[in-house]
Amino acid sequence: MSSTSGTIADTKRILVFSTDAISDPGIDLAGSAHMHYPTGVRVLPVPCSSGIKPDWILYALQSGFDGVFIAACGGDCPHLSDCSARTGAIVRRAQELLKEAGISPKRVKMSGICSVCAEAFVAHMENFQKELASLEA
Repeated sequence: MSSTSGTIADTKRILVFSTDAISDPGIDLAGSAHMHYPTGVRVLPVPCSSGIKPDWILYALQSGFDGVFIAACGGDCPHLSDCSARTGAIVRRAQELLKEAGISPKRVKMSGICSVCAEAFVAHMENFQKELASLEA
């Protein structure tokens, strides 16, 4: 565990929606390179980030996750040319649902993570961990 992520008891639970072809290899690279990121991170592979449902994000947060991170396909999506725009609309709709449920929309983040973006993924997880901790302070 990274020294910047605090103790296990302080670790925030983050659900990561990761795309099979684009972000999963980058996240796997972080693990195989023994890079440390918060222990509360759980990765759920999906075919395309534009297929995530806003209700899934709300459900994850209502079920005990502290945050949801979407490792989006970005411009490299093998399925849709407008994947980034579609995924952005999903995040905006999810944030509206969160507001309606009295949950901070800051609990959802999205960023493109490429197949070699291991360091970027680790940095996103550490920063998101800190942001989530500050929401509860």
